Amino acid sequence: MHSAAGTAGRTGGEGAADTGGGAGAAAPRLRGVLHAGAFPAAAIASVVLIALAPTQPARLAAAVYGVTCMALFGVSAAYHRSPPGTRRRGLLARLDHVSILLVIAGTYTPLAVLALRGWTRLSVLAIIWAATTAGALARLIWRPTWRPAPRWLITSLFIALGWVAVFVLPQLLHGAGALALALVLAGGILYSLGAVVYARKRPDPSPQWFGFHEVFHAITILAYLTQYAAVSLVVYRAA
Repeated sequence: MHSAAGTAGRTGGEGAADTGGGAGAAAPRLRGVLHAGAFPAAAIASVVLIALAPTQPARLAAAVYGVTCMALFGVSAAYHRSPPGTRRRGLLARLDHVSILLVIAGTYTPLAVLALRGWTRLSVLAIIWAATTAGALARLIWRPTWRPAPRWLITSLFIALGWVAVFVLPQLLHGAGALALALVLAGGILYSLGAVVYARKRPDPSPQWFGFHEVFHAITILAYLTQYAAVSLVVYRAA
């Protein structure tokens, strides 16, 4: 049994590393607010998407997408609004990264199920969900007593997984259409830009109120909106 002080110090250190602050550094006052607001909006958008999906496969794929989007914003808000130096924050720090992996796989799910065919569909789903499962398990078993995972390594994993689509662009163009594909790519560029901001900790416009992490969160919301539009086009066209 570890002492409470030791546990708090280790979990606080992990949380501080994930948010970009050092031990004891005060987070910007708007930390987590953007994603806290995005969570109910994503919940409503998910219900609408599922309700209007025309087929059972489309509804199931939309449900996977919606749940992972809600997890992304909900876990992020809970983590970034939680008090520092607690065991709960340490767990939420790991779940925060897991939710990013899940939303990548969740976004690919309706695109693969509804816009791809045959072995291409199965291959994309298998690769995405296998990599997500492996990454999630690795992140969950990682302990703050170990050396923290390098920020660049985590960021690289997110970007690499997010751009699996480049290997099936012709198939996506055929199955999803030019507009949906353009929106998917635009969202991917935005997510990648956010990952770069997260990795570099720049720009950091107002460390007291709206720091680099808030910029990162704002970009993820824009990316979500862009790819939600793409997923909606694919889901509503399902036959």
